[in-house]
Amino acid sequence: MLFKSSLTRELFFTALSTILILSGIVVAQRAVYIFRLAAKGIIPNDTVDTILVFNLLKHLPLLLSLTIFLAILLTLSRWYRDSEMIVWFSAGLSLHNLLKPILIFSLPIIILIASLSLYISPWAVQKSEEFKNGLKNRDELATIAPGSFKESKSNNRIFYVEGFSDLGSSVSNIFVQSMQNGKLGVIVSNKGKRIINKNGENYIVMKDGKRYEGHVDSNKFSTTKFSEYGILVEKDVPKLIAVGASAGVLEAKSTMELLLTQNKDTRNPYIAELMWRLSLPISAAMLILLSISLSFINPRTGRSMNIMIALLLFVIYNNLLGVSHSLVSTGAISIWFGFWPIHLTVALLGIYLLYRRSLHLPLFPQKIRKKRKDK
Repeated sequence: MLFKSSLTRELFFTALSTILILSGIVVAQRAVYIFRLAAKGIIPNDTVDTILVFNLLKHLPLLLSLTIFLAILLTLSRWYRDSEMIVWFSAGLSLHNLLKPILIFSLPIIILIASLSLYISPWAVQKSEEFKNGLKNRDELATIAPGSFKESKSNNRIFYVEGFSDLGSSVSNIFVQSMQNGKLGVIVSNKGKRIINKNGENYIVMKDGKRYEGHVDSNKFSTTKFSEYGILVEKDVPKLIAVGASAGVLEAKSTMELLLTQNKDTRNPYIAELMWRLSLPISAAMLILLSISLSFINPRTGRSMNIMIALLLFVIYNNLLGVSHSLVSTGAISIWFGFWPIHLTVALLGIYLLYRRSLHLPLFPQKIRKKRKDK
């Protein structure tokens, strides 16, 4: 009982810290890119949080797989390194006693990975596509970063807005410079709001401001005060560069739609995408088997050697799945020669290593180790 509670508690806190670190890295990496786009006015500032959430939901299944893999690996490695595992084995702990709490802890995470991969992530990608399509219909004012100047698509108007409120419907301290028929016009106002007329046209209505107008080559300008002044705002959002959860429409398809497709032209990509989604929870289960075996530390090879080998296997495993995804999608190989042989190979490797650990044998046979020494 003490062993189970100690192991579960350490697995939980290790997994929690790992997922927070990995999520932070992904969010920080995407945030730098997205904030740069927002600063340039390519995307509206009020959409940054939504885009980051979509990106995180897309990567979360893979992050959780790596999290559970590292949590088991790091926890058991520490127990081996500090000789705690030797104490437990000396007290009569068997491999079955070790596996049971790990599997109980891992099962809800595998179910969560499956739910994310099969349902939540495709939903997030679909909403991301809808969100990006909605951005394309927003006017040019929506892309202005507060406190910066923004040139219109037609290059005849420059906007400056100090701040937005009420979800972007109200604006403050507005400056608009326009050039029409050789005349330079400047409009300033302390406040205004955005409205849409019956025809769906976007206007910014400024209140209690001034309009200055005159020729560029003349020092004479006319000044007009107004209580309300409306300007038609163009629909202009520059092309979005894959800032949402995914640029691929296929990833936005529901799992049921992928499963029921009968179109021969799209069958291979659909099946490849379906197999990729199924592979994420399957690979998480395979990685759990590997992490238990690879957590053993051989003092002669160094404390971090097992972790380096485990991470190398993780990278190779996921890269092979990615290559298989591409090959199956293009029809270069059959589905039966794509994903399943990789899973089967990793499963057999994990079972073999577990068998050797159950007999308290080194991970590699003695003959192989002797050959290495002779060389």
